[in-house]
Amino acid sequence: MASVRTLSSIARRASQVSLPKTRFVNPSLTCRRRLNTDTAPVLYSAHAKVVGARTGHVEGDDLNVDLTMAKALGGPGDKGKTNPEELFAAGYGACFQSAMNASAISLKIQMPEAKEDSVVSTTVHLVGDMKKLDMGIRVDMKVSVKG
Repeated sequence: MASVRTLSSIARRASQVSLPKTRFVNPSLTCRRRLNTDTAPVLYSAHAKVVGARTGHVEGDDLNVDLTMAKALGGPGDKGKTNPEELFAAGYGACFQSAMNASAISLKIQMPEAKEDSVVSTTVHLVGDMKKLDMGIRVDMKVSVKG
């Protein structure tokens, strides 16, 4: 009999628990579209000129960066300089966060107003075998949004 009372008590409490409301997304908003990059209008073009490869210099319209090869790859890892993987991580993270913010608007999701309340941390891994020149990249992202 004690077990029946316990179960009744649990059942009563369970009915009082407030579960988060499920947000149903309109399927038409989640359908994947195919963008034809050959015929789509150009929104913006960026240009960079590299001299000296991984240990050289990069110039662009609003860019002036000295490169160094990371110590992990056998380079000097000079202070005050960056490397292509770091630049890729920065660009990829910034673009992802912009796409996330644009998607939030169309899905009617309120994003935080303070920039520091929405953070995308991106890690680019150079993977493969350097001796065989068989390499690629892998990207890990951690997205933190308050609210």
